[in-house]
Amino acid sequence: MRRSSISLLSRFTRHRCVLSRSYISEPSSSSSSSLLSPGQDLKSCSKTHGMILRTSQFRSNPSRNLDTLVEKPAQMSSRQRKVKQRSDLEDAFESAKTTEEMLKAFKDMEASVDEKELGMALLKVGLQLDREGEEPEKVLSFANRALKALEKDDKPSFPVAMALQLLGAVNYRLKKFGDSLGYLNSANRLLVRLEEEGVSVEDIRPVLHAVQLELSNVKTAMGRREEALDNHRKCLEIKELMLEKDSRELGVAYRDLAEANVAVLNFKEALPYGLKALEIHKELGQNSVEVAHDRRLLGVIYMGLEEHEKALEQNLLSQRVLKSWGLSSELLHAEIDAANMQIALGNFDEAINTLKGVVNQTEKDSQNRALIFISMGKALCNQEKFADSKRCLEIACRILGKKEIDYPLEVAEAYSEICMQYENMNEFETAISLLKRSLALLEKQPQEQHSEGSISARIGWLLLLSGKVPQAIPYLESAAEMLKESFGSKHFGVGYIYNNLGAAYLELDRPQSAAQVFAVAKDIMDVSLGPNHADSIDACQNLSKAYGAMGSYTLAIEFQQRVIDAWESHGPSAEDQLREAKRLLEELKKKAFSASTNEDPMKALPLLQNISHPISSEANVAINQN
Repeated sequence: MRRSSISLLSRFTRHRCVLSRSYISEPSSSSSSSLLSPGQDLKSCSKTHGMILRTSQFRSNPSRNLDTLVEKPAQMSSRQRKVKQRSDLEDAFESAKTTEEMLKAFKDMEASVDEKELGMALLKVGLQLDREGEEPEKVLSFANRALKALEKDDKPSFPVAMALQLLGAVNYRLKKFGDSLGYLNSANRLLVRLEEEGVSVEDIRPVLHAVQLELSNVKTAMGRREEALDNHRKCLEIKELMLEKDSRELGVAYRDLAEANVAVLNFKEALPYGLKALEIHKELGQNSVEVAHDRRLLGVIYMGLEEHEKALEQNLLSQRVLKSWGLSSELLHAEIDAANMQIALGNFDEAINTLKGVVNQTEKDSQNRALIFISMGKALCNQEKFADSKRCLEIACRILGKKEIDYPLEVAEAYSEICMQYENMNEFETAISLLKRSLALLEKQPQEQHSEGSISARIGWLLLLSGKVPQAIPYLESAAEMLKESFGSKHFGVGYIYNNLGAAYLELDRPQSAAQVFAVAKDIMDVSLGPNHADSIDACQNLSKAYGAMGSYTLAIEFQQRVIDAWESHGPSAEDQLREAKRLLEELKKKAFSASTNEDPMKALPLLQNISHPISSEANVAINQN
């Protein structure tokens, strides 16, 4: 983010900056429409926004004076001396080549120029310090002063938008995500307004792109990943307007958006962006490095879509290019990916042979060696060679334990993968222990709230399977809240958590609480997966079970009939499920017939509100109260 913000300083290179409004600034020249790269060097401010025109430009040329006598130096007035002094200060500031020179020149300028006229200089220093990675508090001081000076006219301006963007960037570095979001939203609104008022889009768009990218980063850090994706899409839309249709950078932008979707498991949405990136980069040559990166990502996407043959095909094509370029590190990761694809296809021996072929390319305690042993453990687990699998996983854990401080996110992800193998071996205690280690690492990373929620959900589920129901509930409740914030209240993952939470409440003989969360789960599943999806049907079945446990047989029978109707839509493939659903319906009818006529079968009717409408705050309150 820091490099993104500093690259915007080059927008100043088309203008001269005003230190005082009493002087005339020269008009801006035409600008390039190409998007500036984040790593672009800080250019000289010789044409920066607002610097005053030199009064010497308006003096008559001494060589035109026909007097043969030596010209006596003209006496300067006090005002002229001040103008010259300021001009010299500006020259020194503009010509500074290092941060130290810039700070020294600024200090001299600061002593002679009023604070309110230093806005552009303050902004330039702030951007330079941010680029150099100076302490964010120091950058923040310059950025705050710049904003105050630039806002003195109470008029929207391009430099004000840039100051807001810098403040958003530096507050992100300070992990003050709320403050960062506020500044970035203000910058975004101001830039949109300036564009509407006719400011050159060639000036506006690069800054607007940086703001949108930073909004995406901040929202991701706050766990608001679905919203972050919207900002990422806007970044791509801006680049589409600024770049040539076949440019390498536009292809990278498509790939970035594909990766952002993969991060939230939106593989279906990621696919067209990944394919578009490949289409663009193939114009650069079938054997370009960009094509290799695109194909490797497509392999991951196809894996997520469970199209394993296509995944392996893209991976092997990627490996071919990486090998031709001698990119050994990336090739190693691609080979590990290929082994995992072979495991998904059931080619366990082939996967093990692939892994044996690359393990000797790694150092003894390297992360790559740990990843290889994890994949080997997975293959052996699938072959039910549990003793050998555990040995591989234990080697991986020993390596990863040494990497927790330096690589917390990578280690947390690896622990989670190892945990899945122990789950498959019914080693729940070991799996839970590893997940708790992973959770401890993720809790220190605010931008990983979605991962923290997923891990909490898995711990809760395993505790349920282990019969530790009271311990499971806090993990499940916490997971539901975190994933709602990260993915939205209608994400299918949230529905699964509520389903498990309902099962926990039933185990604790709290059927009313169970019915409430099962209703929420069913509502989410119906929206995200469709009412006839197997998981949606299971949620409906659970809701019927909860109402039956409450003695609300009218409602229980109604939802059981919905289960039957849904399974019937699946045809012959669901005969067993349909037979069981009909059996349960007959049992409910018998219980309803024998139930006491004094019972009030409608006592749970208010819960219908949670079935027919989206998740409401009232429903959440009801869940928490129980």
